[in-house]
Amino acid sequence: MSRLGRCLSVRDFEREARRIMPRCVEGYVCGGTEDGASLDESVRALRDIGFRPRGLRVVDQRSSQVSLFGQDYAMPMGFAPTGFSAIVMHECDLALARAAQDARIPFIISGASSVPLERLQQATGKRCWYQAYLPGNTDRIAKLLARLRQAEIPVLVVTIDTCVGANRENLQRLAFTVPFKMSPSVVLDGMLHPRWTLNVFLRTLFGSGVPRFSNLYEEIGPPITQDPPNGFRGERDKLSWEHIRWIRDNWPGKLVLKGVMHADDARQAWAVGADGVIVSNHGGRQLDGCISPLQALPDVAAAVPPGFPVMVDGGFRRGSDVLKAVALGARLVFTGRPQLFGAAVGGDAGIRKVAEIFRSEISTNMALLGCRTLADVTPDLIAPIRPAGSA
Repeated sequence: MSRLGRCLSVRDFEREARRIMPRCVEGYVCGGTEDGASLDESVRALRDIGFRPRGLRVVDQRSSQVSLFGQDYAMPMGFAPTGFSAIVMHECDLALARAAQDARIPFIISGASSVPLERLQQATGKRCWYQAYLPGNTDRIAKLLARLRQAEIPVLVVTIDTCVGANRENLQRLAFTVPFKMSPSVVLDGMLHPRWTLNVFLRTLFGSGVPRFSNLYEEIGPPITQDPPNGFRGERDKLSWEHIRWIRDNWPGKLVLKGVMHADDARQAWAVGADGVIVSNHGGRQLDGCISPLQALPDVAAAVPPGFPVMVDGGFRRGSDVLKAVALGARLVFTGRPQLFGAAVGGDAGIRKVAEIFRSEISTNMALLGCRTLADVTPDLIAPIRPAGSA
């Protein structure tokens, strides 16, 4: 049986992907920051919630469809922005965008991606969202917004949790840097993983050259081996609520803030005119020791008016995980690592299979919960599970 055929779950894809990827790539994709506490908590928190299903419900005609920002999506799940995905698969951004389009789910372009956003928009009927790492400088923000308007980006997602770079000790130990630098250990790592070297590194190098910082600012930047103008994180530590207000006044599309973990930030987002928030701890890759996004979700959802879209990402690996978040108030759940595992194992087909696994699991678990639509996935269907060994 092929690698792809052996993968029946996201966890299966993860195990296969870890075998294929060089250690430095695995470290970047799978790792967190410092002690990995935030990353671990995101996964653990999902295990601490259990279901209370209802029986004898007619569930033969089920729909997991959700509507948001004028679009109908097939399920309450989408592809989160994943920077530097080119190290997992040749033109991975394009494959992710097309797979999301086929699965009828949202796809968010990362500001740290390498396929130009204009090309991604063209490939998907101009339905991609865009995630920005913004400096606290309205002149620079204005130039990027002009590019996004020209590309007809419908939803701008501003990440608010990367004012500085995190302490990612695992990447330092693996000699993985941004900008990317070749080192003897990285070269040896690639030699020990020939499948990755042939299908990703060499195919990218000879097919389109060294990936570039294509979507970070108002124009396509230099290769990822060079520091972009103004630096990769230049002036991010100056970004404030005043800049968000300015963006709201100057951005005609939908505006979403990503990285909201506190109820007061959710209230502030609504007050300044944002159209939604994404509860996120950046995949456990920024501040270590955070509570999980799932733990933060109920307070954030309660802090904003009914109907204000609250979304979430972080640690979701099963359709059942997605439904737990929906029950706690999430309109959409975004995944990051799962689709990268799919890309590493099976390319386009791997990404599509990951999306299909989520769709199938969501549909099956809705039936087993006694739910015909997402409106039936209510808080009374879940309950905390007492941790093992507690009194």
